[in-house]
Amino acid sequence: MKARGVIFDLWDTLVDWPASEAEVLNRGLAVRIGLSDAEFAERWQAHYILSQTGSLARLYRSLGVPDEHAGGHIAERHAFARRALSPRAGAVETLDELRRRGVKVGLITMCSEDVPDVWHETELAGRFDTETFSARTGLKKPDAEIYLSTAAGLGVAPEECLFVGDGANDELGGAARAGMTPVLMATGNEPQWPEVQEWSGLRVSSIQEVLELC
Repeated sequence: MKARGVIFDLWDTLVDWPASEAEVLNRGLAVRIGLSDAEFAERWQAHYILSQTGSLARLYRSLGVPDEHAGGHIAERHAFARRALSPRAGAVETLDELRRRGVKVGLITMCSEDVPDVWHETELAGRFDTETFSARTGLKKPDAEIYLSTAAGLGVAPEECLFVGDGANDELGGAARAGMTPVLMATGNEPQWPEVQEWSGLRVSSIQEVLELC
């Protein structure tokens, strides 16, 4: 079956997640609100879903950031997103080629609201037929609705879609349960997430290899 639609994950699929820079950003925030790294990590984990489905203002309030200081932290987060949203080699060309072939292209990402806020400033903007940002929709992986609503936005049945991702948040399992064909993006020797260590389905090691599946 030739796919009529390809839906991509964002982080560590189309774009590298800058883990060290994110750690520096969070460490600075922890210092400002008087928490140790361990305390902040625990509090951040407790509010992870909120960070991906709510506003930054609400998130920072829940983390203990005074309202009068939240604006500065939000601005830092937007600056971080602008730097981070740099496509991997071949990503832009692959997206454009898929659309040239008539394949519908979608995006599903778990992200905080800084990502959709600055999206229009990035090279990736305008290269998808539909985009689903968890922070905007309140939908999250691996719930079926985030996949089904994205497929509907493409006008393509889930069974006619590939979903390409690195495997975080049980996203490949979620895609399969929604009727899509999941494809593991594994750029290193081994997948980085426990749930896909024994992955036996389709796999690519670069964005360009997706073209061979369409």
